[in-house]
Amino acid sequence: MHSTVEMTLFLSLFAWSPAAVADDADDAESLPARHQFTYAWQFLDGDDRTPRGGTTQGPPVTLDMKASPQWRAIRQPGLSAQERDRRAILAMAGAYRTSFDFIETTGFVEDYTPPRPYRSWGTEYVYVVADEPDFVSLQHIIVMFFATPQGEVSGPAVVKHWRQDWRYEDRELYVYAGHSTWERRRLPHRRVRGTWSQAVFQVDDSPRYQAIGRWVHEDSYSSWSSENTWRPLPRREFSVRDDYHALSGTNRHTITPRGWVHEQDNLKLVLDDDGTPRAQTPYLAREAGFNRYERIVDHDFSAGDRYWETTGPFWADVRAAWDELFARRDRITLAKRVDEKSLFALFFAYAGKLTSSDDYDSAAGQAFIRETLAAFTYGTAGAK
Repeated sequence: MHSTVEMTLFLSLFAWSPAAVADDADDAESLPARHQFTYAWQFLDGDDRTPRGGTTQGPPVTLDMKASPQWRAIRQPGLSAQERDRRAILAMAGAYRTSFDFIETTGFVEDYTPPRPYRSWGTEYVYVVADEPDFVSLQHIIVMFFATPQGEVSGPAVVKHWRQDWRYEDRELYVYAGHSTWERRRLPHRRVRGTWSQAVFQVDDSPRYQAIGRWVHEDSYSSWSSENTWRPLPRREFSVRDDYHALSGTNRHTITPRGWVHEQDNLKLVLDDDGTPRAQTPYLAREAGFNRYERIVDHDFSAGDRYWETTGPFWADVRAAWDELFARRDRITLAKRVDEKSLFALFFAYAGKLTSSDDYDSAAGQAFIRETLAAFTYGTAGAK
């Protein structure tokens, strides 16, 4: 379940803090220095150029060097365009070593100084939550072990991570509008014909961003590229940055024989109070993001399996409650904290009390979820 160590793990891996989850401070200090980025600022030196982010170390993993069955399934001849796309989406499921790299490549303001780049890692399993002809849902679960310089290994630590939902020819999106607010956007059928929408959700299943895009299948890769979309500041940024309010950018998901890659091209956008881009210098910088998902074998994900089996019914009710809110409201604003507590911490704590799926009282869980979401959300009702 979500122990204190696991919560610290989540914050250290995906927040700004460089603190390590290690046995003691000496272990954290003795971790090896990390290299600069390929896109590094070559003429700027010093400790402030080294990447920030998670500083934990893991034991070696075994990469799967063979083309996956999911990859071969995409290349099967005679498939419809929709079915080939669906198989590409499903190819993102499975066991992975993940790496997360972000760096500002261009500054747009006169007194610009590039911040430290961000780098982190993980081992995670991507579970298939739903698999239908026009809808696929994938849930990421982190399952990590940690190695100290002394050769000791601890873990596993299990943390529910992000979720991605894919829908074919989706005419109704819930997009980010700035200042912790999301709003419904309806699209004409001619615009979405042949496209898939990707909706990304945060660890508490609250919305993050959504966009439509098209899959392209070549002999050696399959790739989906999104239209431009706004996103709230990621966890790696909102604890250290208050000079901008949204990311405006595109995503590309590329499936390869041995995994997949998620690339981001982001502009850091300053908004006025009404959610419109600031008239003077609305964009501060451009950021490149590159996240690799490399297939691995022989990693013990059984703790993640147990967590998802145990807590799955609760998280299904959380998803249903959010879906109900999206159906009833054309606009939703999400509070960051209520009574000094965050939404993800409250949901994690409730899920962490479950010792088996049989322990979960759905009626009580649904009442807790509705009450909690009512405290954290407000917005405008609307009829579909």
